[in-house]
Amino acid sequence: MTELELKYGCNPNQKPARIFMRDGSDLPVTVLNGKPGYINFLDAFNAWQLVKELKEALGRPAAASFKHVSPTSAAVGLQMSHPLKKACFVDDMPGLDESPLARAYAMARGTDRLCSFGDWAALSDVCDETTARLIQREVSDGVIAPGYTDEALAILKTKRKGNYNIVRIDPSYVPAPQETKDVYGVTFEQGRNNFKIGTHLLENIVTADKVLTEPAKRDLIVALITLKYTQSNSVCFAFNGQAIGVGAGQQSRIHCTRLAGSKADTWLLRQHPMVLDLPLLPTLGRPERDNVIDGYINGNEEDVCADGIWQRYFTKRPDRLTPDIAQAWLDGFQDVSLASDAFFPFPDNIERAHRSGVRYVAQPGGSIRDDLVIQKCDEYGMVMAFTGMRLFHH
Repeated sequence: MTELELKYGCNPNQKPARIFMRDGSDLPVTVLNGKPGYINFLDAFNAWQLVKELKEALGRPAAASFKHVSPTSAAVGLQMSHPLKKACFVDDMPGLDESPLARAYAMARGTDRLCSFGDWAALSDVCDETTARLIQREVSDGVIAPGYTDEALAILKTKRKGNYNIVRIDPSYVPAPQETKDVYGVTFEQGRNNFKIGTHLLENIVTADKVLTEPAKRDLIVALITLKYTQSNSVCFAFNGQAIGVGAGQQSRIHCTRLAGSKADTWLLRQHPMVLDLPLLPTLGRPERDNVIDGYINGNEEDVCADGIWQRYFTKRPDRLTPDIAQAWLDGFQDVSLASDAFFPFPDNIERAHRSGVRYVAQPGGSIRDDLVIQKCDEYGMVMAFTGMRLFHH
């Protein structure tokens, strides 16, 4: 199949729409179920590249959750503690300990559950039954993977009244070295970003403390590869093999860091015992639970603990997660990693990162204020590597 007709483009008025191969060769994907759209395929192809590269770099199954052409999170399949499983809403899933791919998906989908609502999932390996059962119960637009077991495919085909988008991609496909796109009738061309991210990027350590632990190296690789496929400007916090906060598409880098840091804080606080033990009404669906938990942690538009409101969500009124309690919990995390797709122009980014437990940093370097950024890292005992490589993605 050399081309595939789509329902419409980014918006319903943008017709006709299709994906096709300019050279007349076959598409590297097969639609096994559903009818993916234009934005679905943008998410699918970016997400696939991310998990494929994560698997190659770290040698572990990887998964990503994408929305609007940026990852909400990505992760590799490490072991999960019971509190982590509970925070990801997967503590009831049998077979999780035996499937590293399922654990990768559970962490990627569970990190930023509000942003992952209606996502596109990507899997580095053949989708197994456990992973399919996890995907089955989430609100999701589709999935891309190099293959599916018969059991997994049968499960996924039951989603969305049989219309769930399931795409298989040829894992041996290699795109052309040049890529093009049209904007306003003008064709842009550039070399594809084939730069390989690995631990060699972490050798130029510019801070006084030069000790990068193996978990830190892993997490910085997760963050850097995540940024490679995130709309710029972008910053990524990572911990325990997963991207825990992604700030994408912001014009100011400090806004990227603030956004990513607030998401990282929310994720870490989801694992607080007070949050894990919230007396949620059993009638609440998974998306409703996500909204209530986010409201409990961050306040937001509704005070879920207020009289007359808590009764909608809880079997009894929960104690409040006060700022002091929250900060005391966050202070217990001091080995978070942070990467940026371009240099930090001011030390305020480091100041904000420190508040979220960041100890390890990777960024290209090259700012006229590098000395001030390094000085701020030294002040907080951080380890920072200059990668020398910008990772803009548009």
